[in-house]
Amino acid sequence: MNTLFPMKYRRFGRTELSMPVFSCGGMRYQHKWDDCKPEEIPEENQRNLEATVLRSLELGICHIETARGYGTSEMQLGWLLPKLPREKMIVQTKVAPCADPKEFLATFERSMGYLKLGHVDLLSFHGINTPELLDWTLRKGGCLEVARQLQREGRCRFVGFSTHATTGVIENAIRTGEFDYVNLHWYFVNPYNWQAVRAAAAEDMGVFIISPTDKGGMLHAPPDKVRRLCEPLSPIEFNNLYCLSKPEVHTLSVGAARPSDFDAHVASLAHYEHAATTVAPVVARLNTELEGVLGPEWCAHALHGVPDFDRIPGEVNVQEILRLWTYAKGLDLTAWGKMRYNLMGNAGHWFPGSNAASADGAAISQALQGHRLAGQIPEILRQAHALLFETPKKRLSEGG
Repeated sequence: MNTLFPMKYRRFGRTELSMPVFSCGGMRYQHKWDDCKPEEIPEENQRNLEATVLRSLELGICHIETARGYGTSEMQLGWLLPKLPREKMIVQTKVAPCADPKEFLATFERSMGYLKLGHVDLLSFHGINTPELLDWTLRKGGCLEVARQLQREGRCRFVGFSTHATTGVIENAIRTGEFDYVNLHWYFVNPYNWQAVRAAAAEDMGVFIISPTDKGGMLHAPPDKVRRLCEPLSPIEFNNLYCLSKPEVHTLSVGAARPSDFDAHVASLAHYEHAATTVAPVVARLNTELEGVLGPEWCAHALHGVPDFDRIPGEVNVQEILRLWTYAKGLDLTAWGKMRYNLMGNAGHWFPGSNAASADGAAISQALQGHRLAGQIPEILRQAHALLFETPKKRLSEGG
C-alpha cells in the first residue's frame, strides 16, 4: 500500500491517457547495457527489478518505460509484465530510427519478443537528435510509416519521440504534427527547451521530462549549497515541483535502481496542489545566489541567443558549455558539470559538439557577433574547461 502520498495524474495530451506525474524509467535496474543470454541474469538482480516495478505500481506509478537501447531491461521486464494486469499499466518502449525501415521493424519485433506483450501503449522513436534522424523517420516509406502500420495492427497505440537534440530540431519535429508525445530535457538547470515544451503544448502533445534528478543536477547527491538553498524542500522535491508547477509538463522520469528510490519523489506530492507557490521562494534564492556569484548581466543574457554548435567554429558546443559553467560555478554543481562536460565529443549525436579544449577565442567571438557578452565568452570557455575537464566520459549505454 502507498503509505506516502496519493499519486497524481495528468492528461497526457491528445493520447487522453491518465498519466502519473512520475514514470518508472527502465534504464537503471537492469543487469547489463547489452543483450545477454537469459541464464546470465543474476537472480538477485531480477528480484530487485521486479520489486522495483511492483513498488512503482503500488505507488500508482503505472507508466513503465524502457527501450531497446537499455540492454537487458526489456527481457527482464518480459519475465514480469505479462503476469500483471495489462489494463492497469501504460507500457512504453523506444526504438531508434534508422535509414532502413525494415531494420526499424525488425528491432521493434525484437523488443516485443523480449517484452512478451501483445502491444505497447507508447512507441517512441528513440533519439531524434539530428535533422537526418528526423528525415529517416518522416520520409516517404520511412520509419513512421512502419509505426503507423503497427498502430493499425493494434501493436502500439500512440507514437512519439525522445530527443537530446538542440531546441530547433526538437521544435521542427514537434511542428510536423506527426507525434503524440515527446520525451525531452527541461528542468531548473536547463532552461533551453522551454520553448519546445510550449510548442508541444500547442500541438496537444504529451510531455515527458527525461531524468530531471540525474541530468538535472545529480540531485541524489547535491552539494551543500544547493541543499541549503532548497530548504525546507530537498533538492529532488524542489526540482520535481519546479517542473510540475507547469501544466504543460505531464510526467517526470524516475530512473529507479531499487524500490526505495521512489520515496523521495513521492514525498514531493505533499506540496503538489501548491507547487508554484511552494517553489517560488526557492527559485528566488537560487537566482539571487547565481546573480551574486556571476553578476546580474551574466544571468540575464548569457544563455540567450547563443548559436547551436554547428554554427560555431570547430563545432564547440558553446551553448552547452555556458550552461554547465553557469550552474557549476554559481551553485557548486561541479560534479554534475564534469559528468556532462566530459561526454561532449564522446557520445555521438546524443551529446554533440566539442568541448572547449581547442576553442579559437577570436573565431568564436566573431561567430557570436551581436551577443551582448560575446567579448567575455572566450574567457569563460577557458575557465569552464579548467573547471570541468577530466577523463572523458561515456554514456551509460556505452559502459560509462
